[in-house]
Amino acid sequence: MNEIVKKNGITFGIITGVISILITTLMYTIDLNLFTSVWVGLCLIAFYIIIGVVLLSKTKKELGGVFSFKDAFTTYFISAVVGILISVVFNILLFNFIDPSAKDAIKELSIKSTVEMMEKFDAPSASINETIKKLQESDQFSTIEQLKGSVFSMIFSAVFGIILAAIFKSKPAYKE
Repeated sequence: MNEIVKKNGITFGIITGVISILITTLMYTIDLNLFTSVWVGLCLIAFYIIIGVVLLSKTKKELGGVFSFKDAFTTYFISAVVGILISVVFNILLFNFIDPSAKDAIKELSIKSTVEMMEKFDAPSASINETIKKLQESDQFSTIEQLKGSVFSMIFSAVFGIILAAIFKSKPAYKE
């Protein structure tokens, strides 16, 4: 594996993980409602897209403009995995050991937010009640659920990494 690819992937992964910890900590200290905000979620997705673009632009430049699809994907995926793992470890610690009551508060806010959205879309009350029951029975912040979520995040990151790698790979030089 190319050393620049590995170095940038790990470095940006650490940066992403630390920023994720800072964002989670800010949301935790400012207002737990931020954990259920669609706008916060969309802003975070935009942030991760920007980080990915900066990462791949920087790496391509450091490689002298020669950036294979494999190297572009590997760079992004290493970064994503490192960032996800750092973030998940922090979330497990925060919500299961440091302040387990926060996850219960967020669960209640999530249920309230979900019910409001379902009512806006005129969902039948039976469907709303079933959703409430499922949400009450689940623990999205448990260690197992966090680890499951990290697997889904990695799959999503792989798909997004494929798209970014296709965009950032070097165009083949055709000889005539």
